[in-house]
Amino acid sequence: MGPAEPHRRPRLGPSAVGRVHRAILGLEVGAPFGPFPPVDLGNGGTLDYCEKRDEPIQSRHYAFLVPDEEFDTMIARLETAGVTYYADPRRTEPGRINRLFGGRGACFDDPDGHNMEIMTRPYIRP
Repeated sequence: MGPAEPHRRPRLGPSAVGRVHRAILGLEVGAPFGPFPPVDLGNGGTLDYCEKRDEPIQSRHYAFLVPDEEFDTMIARLETAGVTYYADPRRTEPGRINRLFGGRGACFDDPDGHNMEIMTRPYIRP
């Protein structure tokens, strides 16, 4: 059996995705640098998007380590926006959070279908 075809979705573009980062995660979208509107991650890094309308998008998983004191606010923003969140990336527990690694976490889809994860503690790797 060959490799599975990657899950692809139509692209909504960086402005729609940036609105989610701003509205849910409280992150700012900076002035574009060429074709890349950067999402300021608040730690000196950016998540840069490039709009390419001529091909479908492949869904990816992005995890964000967030302060514990901001987690409830982010969950409330998801609920207010009508965005379903899940306790796991496989989306088997809607409306629930996880308590992995001594913290809290949740997953949700951004407008382009990327699986976004917020967590208050980093993964513990073996």
